[in-house]
Amino acid sequence: MSHQAKKRFGQNFLVDEQIIADIVSAIRPEADDNIVEIGPGLGALTRPLVKRLKRLHVVEIDRDIIARLEHDYPQNDPKVKLVIHAGDALEFDFSTLGAPLRIVGNLPYNISSPLLFHFAAYAERIKDMHFMLQNEVVERMVAEPSTPAYGRLSVMLQYRFHMEKLLDVPPQSFRPMPKVDSAIVRMIPLPAAEIVVRNEALFARLVSAAFGQRRKTLRNTLRDYLSEEDFARLDINAQLRAENLAFTDFAAIANYLDKHRSGA
Repeated sequence: MSHQAKKRFGQNFLVDEQIIADIVSAIRPEADDNIVEIGPGLGALTRPLVKRLKRLHVVEIDRDIIARLEHDYPQNDPKVKLVIHAGDALEFDFSTLGAPLRIVGNLPYNISSPLLFHFAAYAERIKDMHFMLQNEVVERMVAEPSTPAYGRLSVMLQYRFHMEKLLDVPPQSFRPMPKVDSAIVRMIPLPAAEIVVRNEALFARLVSAAFGQRRKTLRNTLRDYLSEEDFARLDINAQLRAENLAFTDFAAIANYLDKHRSGA
């Protein structure tokens, strides 16, 4: 049964057997693991995972692929180890799958950032995540301060997750071939005790404002939040730019504002 990749779903199907084996090796699935795969596609990861697990959940939006999965893994057969959840991963309630949860998948590049933020909301229920993403996105996720790739995505994910780039994946590993390089990233939620942000909504607004005009100094981008006196109290140079601050610096600013300016 052939399947035509659909651009609206950002479909590029992994076909490189060595890369598939390397990903499965990185995930190290154990039989009792509670794993959900996002966008199983044509089953490149699904098949080896099902072999190793007592049960595998998958979330898929494409009705044609869902039909293929239901044909290969009949949902009314109690012996079938694959549980199909039809729908959009951006709207899926991952708390329904229990905890601790492991999430894997080849994420659609056109909605990868919104998906990452969606998963972050479930961080306390997640053991780890392994994703195929556009290499440029992975580089931004793991970037250090004062580097070109460092930005809002870096800060918003680094304060919640330990992240590690594991593997480069060339375009030739897919059908159809994407126009970009890909990479595998591992994300492990930080323990709650290590998350130092007290007001996450304020933290998010602050980071967004700071990177909204990234070539401007903090004195300009954060003028609605911090006075010269505030910068001095925080021991932060107002002439720096957002890209020069670590996520811990943004956390310190947010906590300072939360404490001293509850209406901020």
